Amino acid sequence: IIFEGNSYSPEWVKEAERRGLSNITSVVESYNAFVSDKTVELFKKNNVFSEEELKGRTGVILDTFIKNVQIESRVLGDLAINHIIPTCVDYQTRLAQNVNALKILFNEKEFSEIAGARKELIKSISSHVTNIKLKVKEMTDERRRINKIENQFEKAKQYEEKITIYLEEIRNDIDKLETIIDDEIWPLPKYRELLFTR
Repeated sequence: IIFEGNSYSPEWVKEAERRGLSNITSVVESYNAFVSDKTVELFKKNNVFSEEELKGRTGVILDTFIKNVQIESRVLGDLAINHIIPTCVDYQTRLAQNVNALKILFNEKEFSEIAGARKELIKSISSHVTNIKLKVKEMTDERRRINKIENQFEKAKQYEEKITIYLEEIRNDIDKLETIIDDEIWPLPKYRELLFTR
């Protein structure tokens, strides 16, 4: 299939539809292709795999997908709660101490002008930390619910639809904090350090 444009663009969706091609955007849904009637028939006819073998391979793929998302979400939760948040609270405490010191040194008008940006920074950190804690808890609860699902395909689908959203949302808050928190205390390499520091 030749398409010289951007295969992620809306134009490709229209082009695929025009050509009568499937355009599956779900990873888990795409695994269904292994066990579709056409695929099973093709592999059986050419003595490549039996239906049971195809189902077995698909089961392994689904299990791997579930475990990968599960591990990724657990690691992200651990990093967020045990490394990112304590660092942010520490930095926030430093800022608060600085604001209190400024309040002692300056009159009300001067204090408002000087400390305003720091107070906004403290609020911003609080907002991101609160979001992260809430989303990590929700993600953990959701994972527990999904893990009770017996049907492997449905479990994988739920991991894709429910858990990967939390990964993106938590990551977004952490990315914002990365730009705010002092480089000296941030516990992980920052993006610009990965890209530009040798």
